[in-house]
Order: sequence, then structure tokens, then C-alpha cells
Amino acid sequence: MLMSAAIAVRKLQGASRVLNNMFLSRTIRAAVSHSAKQVRSLHQSALRAGAGGVFVHRDTPDNNAETPFEFTAENMKRIEAIIGNYPEGHKQAATLPVLDVAQRQHGWLPISAMNKVAEVLEIPPMRVYEVATFYTMFNRQPMGKYHIQICTTTPCMLCDSDSILAAIQSKLGIKVGQTTPDKLFTLSEVECLGACVNAPMVQINDNYYEDLTTADIEQILDELKAGRMPPPGPRNGRFSCEPAGGLTSLTGPPPGPGFGVRTDL
Repeated sequence: MLMSAAIAVRKLQGASRVLNNMFLSRTIRAAVSHSAKQVRSLHQSALRAGAGGVFVHRDTPDNNAETPFEFTAENMKRIEAIIGNYPEGHKQAATLPVLDVAQRQHGWLPISAMNKVAEVLEIPPMRVYEVATFYTMFNRQPMGKYHIQICTTTPCMLCDSDSILAAIQSKLGIKVGQTTPDKLFTLSEVECLGACVNAPMVQINDNYYEDLTTADIEQILDELKAGRMPPPGPRNGRFSCEPAGGLTSLTGPPPGPGFGVRTDL
């Protein structure tokens, strides 16, 4: 009888552990699900642009091996100069800059442009595909004339980059990863762009626009729509990335040679 009671107790303990585990599992799943709903998918815009994780090419009417692409005579001279920076027999080392030339000429990188880069560098096309699918700077889907990349990583987020993102979306009527119907703007949400001290900021093509307010970004977009290029840099009066409250060091001209050196030397 004692043996039967002990077995019953062990069974009850085991059942209790199972129930506890089931409860904890449900609790954890619920917490993770709730958290996931609150977190934006920061890499989705890169994926939609065909970069940073989308490795498979699928032919489309505007992106296939027959899509017309030839380097201009001016860009061929530029490519020859780039190749000349590398030792003879090492043309492959120029893959990154030559891909950049192709993208700047076409606005994005169709597979025909990658094939042309491979032809110019005399390497297998796969070597070019490997590079183009690895770096998020290469866009393998059509992009707008102005590529707006907004940083929402921690420093920018703490400086209210979400309001800048919301202002862009409201102004242009698009969401992250989308392009305006007139093909003028494409919006991407990106990781740190290295201008944390000037947060919040955006990169538009090659230019950084920093220390932004919602009024600033709306004005910048209006300028671009009108065909004008707004001057890049901080928008709050700073020259660069000096302290917002003014310089605390290096406030005068630097001392000349020999400053602080012993007079008897």
C-alpha cells in the first residue's frame, strides 16, 4: 500500500511539472508574439530592393538577361581607370566599384548589367552575382530617382526618428520598401548610417541630411519634387558634428611649432 501511494505521489508530481511547463510555454509564446507585433522589421526594405538576403533571381519583363544595358563611353573610360588601380591579372578586384558605376548609370542593377560587369572584368557571372547579392548598397529591383534611407537605430530612435519616418510616409503616401507612382522616391528603413551625433538623419542618394525636424524633411522633399537639390548637412545651424551647445575645446587658433617644448633643447 505504501508503495502504491509513493507511485501515485510521483505521478502527481510529474503531471504538475508538465502543467507548469505548458503554462510557461504558453506565457513565453504570448510574450514573444506581443513583442514581435511591436517591433518593425528593419531589414524588409532591403529585402524588397533585392539586396541583403534575397539571393534568387526571377526573370521579369524589366529584369532579365535580355534587358538592354551597355556602359556609356564615359563610364567605360571610368572603368578602365578603376581597373588600372589593380595589378595586372586582378581585374576581379574591381567588382565592387564597377558594379557601383553600373548602378549609378542605370539607377539599379538588372541581371543584364551584372552580366556586362562580368564580361568587362573577364570573370564568371557568378562571381558578380555573389557580390551583388551580399551588399545592401546594390539594388536589384527598380528604384525611384531619389532613394531615401532613414536610420531608425537606437540613437536616431531616441531622437524621434519615428516622427521623421511618419512625416515621409505621410508626405509621399508610401510605406517602407515602396516607390511613389511617379518613380521619384523610394523609401527604405536602414541600420546605423554613422551619423549618430547628428540624429535624426536620412541619406538621400549620396547626401546626408542631419539634425532633422518634421518641417525640415518636408521642405527637403518639396525641394526635390521641384527639381532642386537641397544642400546636405545639419539643418540646425551646426557646421558639422560639433557640440550642439557650442565648442568646449579647440576654441582658438592652434599653437605653433615648438609649443610646450623645453627652451634648453
